[in-house]
Amino acid sequence: MNIGLFSDTHGLLRPEAVAALEGCDVLIHAGDVGDRETLEELHAMGCRHVVRGNVDHGAWASGADGLPLRLELELGALRVVVVHDRAELEPPDELAARGVGLAVFGHSHRPAVERHADLWLVNPGSCGPRRFRLPVTVARAELDAASGKWIRAPEIVELEV
Repeated sequence: MNIGLFSDTHGLLRPEAVAALEGCDVLIHAGDVGDRETLEELHAMGCRHVVRGNVDHGAWASGADGLPLRLELELGALRVVVVHDRAELEPPDELAARGVGLAVFGHSHRPAVERHADLWLVNPGSCGPRRFRLPVTVARAELDAASGKWIRAPEIVELEV
């Protein structure tokens, strides 16, 4: 199972990001979509797992059918938690004790991959408008869904924009 992670589009879904995530079986967006049109673009590319970020306002984002602030998913044998801001996550040892193997967040626009025993913490960075001198990035990983073991651990993919 190929997993694509991205965040902080802020109303700009770059074609480079779409191309970098092509072929992914599961797409996860960690918030700050930006607007309804971008959310529709995410859905059109097959992204069904999206959380609300701090710039996501209005009925499309926070209404009755809007975006959740937190997602807890099972991808085969892998438990996943998705939030926008890392501050909204429990400490790594608590996540690991609950059997979470992947925690995804965004907000800072700073890409990061950290490992804590069997738990991966991933900020895919921002694939929307460039902020400061930070790179424009997404993240990818490959999982054996049946066992929950990583074939290719989460890694940051810098986009040439």
